[in-house]
Amino acid sequence: MKIHRATVSRTTQLTPRLVRITLGGEGIADFLSTGVGDEYVRVFFPHGDDPTDVSLPVPDGDWWSTPEGAPQAPMRTYTISGVRPDTEELDIDFVLHPAGVAGPWAAAAAPGHVLGVNSPTGLYSPPEDVSWQVLVSDLTGLPAVARIAASVPSSIRTRVVLEVADDTDRLSLDVGPHVEVTWVVGGNGHGPSTLGQIVRSIVDDRLPLDEGYIWVAGETVALRDVRKYLRRELGLPATRFKVVGYWTPIDNWESKYAALPADVQSELDAIWTATPDADPEETQLRYESRLDQLGL
Repeated sequence: MKIHRATVSRTTQLTPRLVRITLGGEGIADFLSTGVGDEYVRVFFPHGDDPTDVSLPVPDGDWWSTPEGAPQAPMRTYTISGVRPDTEELDIDFVLHPAGVAGPWAAAAAPGHVLGVNSPTGLYSPPEDVSWQVLVSDLTGLPAVARIAASVPSSIRTRVVLEVADDTDRLSLDVGPHVEVTWVVGGNGHGPSTLGQIVRSIVDDRLPLDEGYIWVAGETVALRDVRKYLRRELGLPATRFKVVGYWTPIDNWESKYAALPADVQSELDAIWTATPDADPEETQLRYESRLDQLGL
């Protein structure tokens, strides 16, 4: 893994709630895209008031560490919305919101401001025999959906459903005639998420489930129902779906988790470590079930 220093070269307002930050600079020259449509990076933000000063961590195996005595950079995970090796640029689309670290930073971003980004990883991985797929997301997953849908082979019939806060968040997607795009208004922190209802209304045993692939991203709590539905109710193998939580609707989730008693945190950790060879989707379901019980 590498961690790059990236410099803002320009910003583009895509919708009232979505801004594209284009990054370049010497530190990004050896950024290597995976080519996977939903590839994501860890983004390290400035630790203080100076937007040109970021305390970059150093790679440490498959993770990273902060050098002794250096300030720790706030970190969030974001999908890459575009990569242009010829100009040594990459784009990240940020949903604007007043709270947290990333939204306020993106709203004020200007050329010359800096970030750190690590090497990307992608999750979208349909089986080779797929004949159809369903892509469902709220606004946070729109960049990934747009990249995936733009490169779908004509042999794969694709249904895209995007949940946005209102009609001003709609974007024109570059897709072929084999891709059907539907926009739904709701969720996105402005109302209850309908991602679970959307998936249930589209994916059921009327479809040849052994030929399909379902990719869903967005609000984490809503996606717990999606995962249970696909795995437990439809009985799909993990190779036939990917459910990716991008954000939580629970205020101060990290601090609430940190405030849990030590024995409860150990219990949660043990869900992942007690049976390392277990099916990861089943493990995730057990973990999410316990979080539900804890109000997280």
